[in-house]
Amino acid sequence: MYDSKRPVDQADEESAAQADRVVHWLTSRLEVEQALQAPLGGVPLERDDRIARMADVLQATAQGLGLPAAAVWAGIPEHILKNWLANDSDFADAVGAATALATAHGLQQGRRRTGAAIRVMLVALSSGRGWQAAAEIAGFTAHQFRQLRKASPSLAALTDSARRARLPKPRHFVPNSHKPRRPGKAKGATSFRLVQRDDQ
Repeated sequence: MYDSKRPVDQADEESAAQADRVVHWLTSRLEVEQALQAPLGGVPLERDDRIARMADVLQATAQGLGLPAAAVWAGIPEHILKNWLANDSDFADAVGAATALATAHGLQQGRRRTGAAIRVMLVALSSGRGWQAAAEIAGFTAHQFRQLRKASPSLAALTDSARRARLPKPRHFVPNSHKPRRPGKAKGATSFRLVQRDDQ
């Protein structure tokens, strides 16, 4: 007898596996940055790290994302981004130009749903924010997010994966597991970056 449910289950498993790969890629930024810095020796200069984060903010705002979303995209607290905008007029002008570019092409926040908004929402979820806060940061209302998730199995798989990514590791011993994390620390939680002070 043909089991009509089996292909669906297999498709669900494949979708979940793909979602896990995407979320891992999104949440492994610090690991990638450290690997890229290793050939240069030591840790990056504070100035270089700041410029890289500023460039990320410009990339996010050019895609129609607001400041809270741009901060998540760049991996910095929103108050740091606001401080940069207040004290660096060149950066503030560049953000204004990136925002104008997005607007000129119909990408301002809330007008169109883009992959950039989904990316920000997944990163926010994996870093420990609740789904309503993550959706708001990405420019969705709670209703819009529920409707989109209901209509898209792939989005459901991605958001489920992002939620799993922040769960703490088991406290008991698991054979053949990776090095255990400290109890209570969730995967995807905010990490510290080491940088060299500019004045050294």
